Amino acid sequence: MTGAQDAVSTAGWVDDILLAGRDSDVCLRLPDPVDRGTLRRLVGEAQARLTGAGLRAGGAAALRLPPSLAYVAHLLATWRTGAQAVLLDHRLTDHEVDRALRRLTPQVVVAPVRSGGGALRVFVDVDAGVTAYSDRPAGSPHAVIQLSSGSTGPSKVIGRTAADLVAEVRRYTEIDGVARPGERIILLPSMVHVLGLVGGLLYGLHAGVELCPPERLSGDAVLAAIAAQDTPATVLGVPFHIGLLASTVPSGPLPQFARMTTGGELVPAAVARAFTDRYGVPLGNMYGMTEVGVIGTDLYGRNRPAIAPAPGIRVREQDGELWVSCPANPYVGLADPTRWADGWLHTRDAGVVDPETGLVTIRGRLDSQVSVGGLKVDLTEVEATVAGLPGVTAAVVVWDDGISAYVQTDGATTEETLDHLIAERLAGFKRPRTLHLLDQLPRTTTGKLVRSAPALRDAVT
Repeated sequence: MTGAQDAVSTAGWVDDILLAGRDSDVCLRLPDPVDRGTLRRLVGEAQARLTGAGLRAGGAAALRLPPSLAYVAHLLATWRTGAQAVLLDHRLTDHEVDRALRRLTPQVVVAPVRSGGGALRVFVDVDAGVTAYSDRPAGSPHAVIQLSSGSTGPSKVIGRTAADLVAEVRRYTEIDGVARPGERIILLPSMVHVLGLVGGLLYGLHAGVELCPPERLSGDAVLAAIAAQDTPATVLGVPFHIGLLASTVPSGPLPQFARMTTGGELVPAAVARAFTDRYGVPLGNMYGMTEVGVIGTDLYGRNRPAIAPAPGIRVREQDGELWVSCPANPYVGLADPTRWADGWLHTRDAGVVDPETGLVTIRGRLDSQVSVGGLKVDLTEVEATVAGLPGVTAAVVVWDDGISAYVQTDGATTEETLDHLIAERLAGFKRPRTLHLLDQLPRTTTGKLVRSAPALRDAVT
């Protein structure tokens, strides 16, 4: 099936799966409510602009918009047209965007012509401009093209079909502990990336769950968003946001706060304890990848650090690596059997699957195993130890001609103190050979800690 045929045949899923419902039903609060009737009208207007600029079924639209109502409208309008949406994080440089556009050759590019609200706004006020770029059809039949987070190296180009997205949205409806109709999601992660896109925007639209991003990315603003309505609220974020809330003192009771669900990377035990001690609500864990979406969950925190595979997802352990069922190759222009083969995605995450319960425990990256003087060292263990030290707010441990630790502290902890604490807790061959203290560790656009040794070295200089 060609890209155009696939796009045309699946164009109707936007209205059937995402926009169905009464016109008066509120789907977004920004903070003013946006009902489905208003959203349908905005999608129709955006569709007219896109087609007027040259977008056709089977083509592609590149969206370089910050989180905004304009982003939502143009994304849904692209799909309703039967076209592919290429999602470009608005924080990418012009050089990075130009490189992506030359490779993917969309028919149109959507970018801000005016934006306001400040850098810390979660949703911003944007006027979008649509410009023609090429007259080529999309290079693949996927409904969405995303770039991986790039936490360990260059980003990969990943495609997912409309059927993939619909299947994941329906998978969410079967997971115990997700927000239900009549409830709210306090949405913190970017909708350009898979957790915010599917777990937030698409699931919320389909299930009738209000999406309520806080006005600003601060602990106080998140708590204010929770308290703004009487209905139960689930905060959806990444470990960075857990730390943000754990360090924020609420001004009063928050009976609306139902739970927090996090994805993206492992949550340090000390951060999890600080959060649950402060709020007394379940801290749920979600494991997923851009390539397949949600893989497993533990939304009540009962099995931490293990997760249960999501409905319809199979996970197996092969030579210490986790493999996940994935019917088609998700990589665009990449044929690498070490990443995907025979219906299995090789996650490159180390982990184990309990043969009796089926629970999956992620041990960290597969390449975290190194040899020091002939002795095996798991960098994940070293990193967890360093991250759990008093005064440490985040840590990354990498192999860079030796074990190197990059540590973000509270400003009061010294390198000498950390050396002493590490020596008490780790054998000599496991200790970092170099220790770098930073005010702020570099993170990807999704909030993940960067694990590229060159990027970390640049952050020190």
